[in-house]
Amino acid sequence: MAGDIGWNDEKIGRLKKLWSEGLTTGEIGKRLGVSKNAVVGKAHRLGLKGRPSPIKRQDVKAPPPKKAETRIFTLVDLSSQTCRWPIGDPKHEDFRFCGKPVIAGKPYCGEHCATAYVGSGKSAPRNNNTPTTEEPASST
Repeated sequence: MAGDIGWNDEKIGRLKKLWSEGLTTGEIGKRLGVSKNAVVGKAHRLGLKGRPSPIKRQDVKAPPPKKAETRIFTLVDLSSQTCRWPIGDPKHEDFRFCGKPVIAGKPYCGEHCATAYVGSGKSAPRNNNTPTTEEPASST
């Protein structure tokens, strides 16, 4: 193989010994006079056992997500700026309103507007006598 020209039995023996000692691929390469990539490639071709990365990683556990407090909005708490979408059954004690900020000119927040205002899926019939924004109205 053309890539194995620099590897003789002695060098392969030293590679195996240094590998088993746990030296980094960079350190093995320096000692053998080859690049660390050459060491990795040869170790792979020889089937040497893989090792964990020498890069020390700290096991940082992510903090548990904080649960957002659910504020219960009653009818008395609502204003023109709070979503009035009812949640739950009015007969039950936990009945409440959404209370998130509303979309301007609507009684609901964005999420509840998407639910409340559903189009028919049909386009409105076009009146050919009505001028559109593309065509200026003629003044006759």
